[in-house]
Amino acid sequence: MTVSDTDNEHANLPGHGEPAAREGDFRTALVTGAGGPDGIGFAIARKLARKGLAVYITGASERIHLRAGELRAQGYDVTSHVADLTKADEVVQLRELVGSVDVLINNAGMGSTSAPAVQRDFLALSEADWDIGIDVTLKTAFLVTRAFLEAMIENRRGRIVNIASVTGPLVSNPGEAAYSAAKAGMVGLTHALALEVARFGVTVNAVAPGWIETGSSTEDERMAARHTPPGRAGTPDEVAAAAVFLASAEASYVNGAMLVVDGGNVLQERKVQLP
Repeated sequence: MTVSDTDNEHANLPGHGEPAAREGDFRTALVTGAGGPDGIGFAIARKLARKGLAVYITGASERIHLRAGELRAQGYDVTSHVADLTKADEVVQLRELVGSVDVLINNAGMGSTSAPAVQRDFLALSEADWDIGIDVTLKTAFLVTRAFLEAMIENRRGRIVNIASVTGPLVSNPGEAAYSAAKAGMVGLTHALALEVARFGVTVNAVAPGWIETGSSTEDERMAARHTPPGRAGTPDEVAAAAVFLASAEASYVNGAMLVVDGGNVLQERKVQLP
């Protein structure tokens, strides 16, 4: 696990030290899975930083430091860490380095540079394939939430936002049994945890994106996006807007919700344009 050397740089940046209250006195946020330059995690981190929060971002490779550098160049307080969040000891180390946070965005999942997503028919899945599919999404959310939740409860404030998907909770695709199970599990985790921690001033919600244009989008996915009601894919910034709302003080009475960001695509019974 590595961390960018930014301690001295932070001294004069917004959000360092004792900043004025903002976003309901939410000052710090952790966003996992933020290494992709055009991904959802980085878009969320950028939007939180623009709101004045000190933001910690994690990724599975050294490229996460490039994302932090881009945001620091714009004057934001951002610290980056490389960590394998499927390993409990690395999550514990991350918690020690970061300290407590007010906002947790569980975005890590699907696949990464170190563990690409597995897509194959169910009977062709090995036990290792299944474990990877569950671990990179659901296990990471469990381990990271467990590490950071206790301080939120002690402080009697906090926001947890799980980036799920419409795939799993609402729809699915052939070859995505493990991914669908993991994302549906994130929503189940959201529901159960929301009931446990609401009385402590902590809310837990999920965002379920549909077809979103990122650097990893395939041509088949782009074609599917053209058949959504808006006729286009969504953007990472549109997903980030939903996540940042759920992470805000204004969303204090939204708890256990799943906010779908898919242009209304799940409403369509017929998803192919007819002549």
